[in-house]
Amino acid sequence: MTRARSSQLSLFEAAAQAPPKPKQPSYIAGHRERLRNRFLENGADSLPDYELLELILFRTLKHGDVKPLANLLINTFGDFNRVLSAPIERLIEVQGVGTEIARDLKLFEAATHRMSRGKVLKRPIISSWNALLDYCRVTMSHRDTELFRVLFLDRKNVLIADEIQGKGTVDHVPVYPREVIKRALDLNASALILVHNHPSGDPTPSNADIDMTETIRRACEGMGITLHDHLIIGKSTEVSFKSEGYL
Repeated sequence: MTRARSSQLSLFEAAAQAPPKPKQPSYIAGHRERLRNRFLENGADSLPDYELLELILFRTLKHGDVKPLANLLINTFGDFNRVLSAPIERLIEVQGVGTEIARDLKLFEAATHRMSRGKVLKRPIISSWNALLDYCRVTMSHRDTELFRVLFLDRKNVLIADEIQGKGTVDHVPVYPREVIKRALDLNASALILVHNHPSGDPTPSNADIDMTETIRRACEGMGITLHDHLIIGKSTEVSFKSEGYL
């Protein structure tokens, strides 16, 4: 009994003699609240990429300094948009990023895409052209592989569907004109706009892009469907086949 009490006392004494936990530096202590207030008062434009990313990371990492992880993500992928659009497998490879953080990042990406699409879906394309370009940039300009999508329009040029028709590599995406036309007929679409991205950043059409577009144009013509345009999305600009005289 005496030995047990002595052992218990020694544990208490050891705990009492343990050095206190170091206090957080003053710049960390109120950082989260200050950053949230700056966002609410001045908006996202007032924050650099890494601070906007910190606000997202706060959701999952409830304590501690997330700035090093935010900077690591930016340095790894290049910018805020590229972080959100990175494949979940690559996000998880970054030290400090687990499945939960990766899921949160992809959730924010999905939300931005949904908001951008809401500005153009079920609306006449002619009056929503700038919103359509913004949507294409948000969803495609930061992809590291090629993506081919088709925008299906009704007789009044209202966007009735936006569908991904192919996913490819860094410099190629398979496109099947027959499938494009079949889907247009299924949707009773009267017109199409083709969109794909160039991960290299240069939206200049390749010979393969031009040939593929002409093949789809001829197939559309035979079915009484109008091919309005083919947009190639680069890093900071895009090319319109119609504006450049390819259509």
